[in-house]
Amino acid sequence: MKKWCQVALLFLPCLLANGEELFASSSLQIYDRHGAIMRSFLSNQQTQTQPISLSEMSPWLLAAAVSAEDKRFFSHSGVDFISVVRATWQNTKERKIASGASTITQQVARAKEPHPKTWSGKFKEVLQAHKTEQNQTKEEILETYLNIVEFGNLTQGVEAASLFYFGVQAKDVSVAQAAFLVGLIKSPTHYNPLKYFSRALKRQKYVLKRMREEKFLDEEMYALATQEKIELRTTNRPFDAPHFTQLIKNLVTSDTVQVVSSLDRDLQLQTETIIKNQLKNLSEQNVTNAAVVVIENNTGEILAYVGSANFQDQEHQGQVDGVRALRQPGSALKPFVYGLAFEQGILTPGSLVEDEETFFEGGFRPHNYDESFHGLVPARRALACSYNVPAVKVAEQVGVANLLMLLRKAGLKSLTKDAGFYGLGLSLGNGEVRLLELTNAYAMLARGGYYRPLVVAREPYLVFSEGAHQVFSSQTAYLLTDILKDNQARSAAFGLNSSLSVPFEMAAKTGTSKDYKDNFAFGYTARWTIGVWVGNFDASSMQKVSGITGAGPILHDVAIYLQEKYPSEPFTEPEGLIRKPICTQSGLLAGPTCKQTREEIFIKNKLPATCNGKHASLPQKLRLLTPKEQDVYKWDPAVPSGSQRLKWEADCVVSRCEWKLDGKKYPTTACKVFWPIVPGKHSLSVACNGQEAHTTFEVLP
Repeated sequence: MKKWCQVALLFLPCLLANGEELFASSSLQIYDRHGAIMRSFLSNQQTQTQPISLSEMSPWLLAAAVSAEDKRFFSHSGVDFISVVRATWQNTKERKIASGASTITQQVARAKEPHPKTWSGKFKEVLQAHKTEQNQTKEEILETYLNIVEFGNLTQGVEAASLFYFGVQAKDVSVAQAAFLVGLIKSPTHYNPLKYFSRALKRQKYVLKRMREEKFLDEEMYALATQEKIELRTTNRPFDAPHFTQLIKNLVTSDTVQVVSSLDRDLQLQTETIIKNQLKNLSEQNVTNAAVVVIENNTGEILAYVGSANFQDQEHQGQVDGVRALRQPGSALKPFVYGLAFEQGILTPGSLVEDEETFFEGGFRPHNYDESFHGLVPARRALACSYNVPAVKVAEQVGVANLLMLLRKAGLKSLTKDAGFYGLGLSLGNGEVRLLELTNAYAMLARGGYYRPLVVAREPYLVFSEGAHQVFSSQTAYLLTDILKDNQARSAAFGLNSSLSVPFEMAAKTGTSKDYKDNFAFGYTARWTIGVWVGNFDASSMQKVSGITGAGPILHDVAIYLQEKYPSEPFTEPEGLIRKPICTQSGLLAGPTCKQTREEIFIKNKLPATCNGKHASLPQKLRLLTPKEQDVYKWDPAVPSGSQRLKWEADCVVSRCEWKLDGKKYPTTACKVFWPIVPGKHSLSVACNGQEAHTTFEVLP
């Protein structure tokens, strides 16, 4: 019992509580939000190691180590001279160092300061061991030893070995398991249990025998330990969410040993399964990859992060992180175009916009996905159905520079070029963005226009973007949400039973880039937001796979699972909104004589005018009556300049027009203007009720 007393003393509170004296650095362990291990990175010794104190180790490990490796550990001063005499005789006989007499203390000293396996090297090791005994207690030496010793298969220290081979912490191993682990120390390669299990088991029996001889076990305990069946756990180390865990590793400091991330492991694995199933359905259409990110709106925490369909798939570049790769989002930027117009008071969801073939500056001529035009359509339907021409016209009204500024404010920092580089094509997604950024921009809409940083870990708290701020008013954000959750409004383009239709309230939008190289789908509820990308990392085109058929089904299935796991309530309508009937023929508030009406939602202080009821006289298209295209006028030097004016006149629905001369806003809302002429070539545009007309003219000097 003397040795049991010695082992018990090792658990006194004075032992290395802060762990500062531990020799081995720890591997970084990353857990999910519920404490499930997701990934363990190698330490700077290129091993899996988790240093712990003696009080966190099973006493059986200590007893086994002393019995098998250094039975006189508690009595010698660093060197076991009895073993030295035995080893010297054997080495002299063999004329080489064939037998060792290294104590635990010597092994610790050797690890700290290695010496060559020569007589002089051995002598230096002895001196170093003696010095170690003078400077450290037996408890400190044994603790260091059990944390630095290697157990094979990249495991170092008893904690890492216990978790790897048995799936339990070092404090919970049984007598038989402790003896099995300590048995590996003599030669982790020779006794590797993954290759030579019978050898390891034979060595375990030897350690148990030594523990009995050293009085750590009585006959009954020895018998029970020898009969216990040793079962190794699965040998696959956790490798969940590799792109996400690598992101965390890049964010933490080098001394961080444990991270409780924001991720939900079950959701992560389910999302990966959904992706694989959908890609099987698209395998004949040259679709090889997908990425998904899920954000909890209120906290900004990332719940799922799948960077590719298969991280190990080298053929399809699975190690590329699709969540942060630059891709063209197509129509997925349109909500922000309309949101800016709502915010500026240029449009309401009921405003009529013209969807017809249009040539924009630079010969830009967008077409719709269905290769047809739809005439005058409400902004609600134009956005819900993702018509291209109306979106470009709205972008022209709000200004590309303003749109770019808004998108950057919403977190799309990857849009680094100037407005001139993108042009009006920005509204159709010609700029490259990251799925992670754009998903958080949609989460901003779900939060009522409020942007917040993305959170990747809870302990320590780690964020992956800039600080919080308001992007849209809560009223504007809700108008967009109300449109994007309107399954009836998008049915004209996608049908009532598309992949965006779910049995609960969810706003959704898709996007498809030019030549079908990328497609996106976004969906959000009051509680969470999902972003999906589908495509190929080699930038090859898919075969007519759009956002609704490629990314949409993944969005649908992830949303169904999420709603079950993280139930979300319907959206809450903010104050400052009002619902009123509108005239469907003018898009204005319904007047007393309007027969065709429907209810629409508005910001209270941005209501449109009331329809005058003269529907028969409403123009199908806003017209500039004067000046006509390419008219030429002559300035007369004999007439006072203040008297020389040119009439601008628009044929519009309401008596409120917005004019731009040479790209600059002209300060009037009248539909008939007398402009003091200025010599030169000029471009003139007028906007009214969601429509716009252009002309060019010249004034000769």
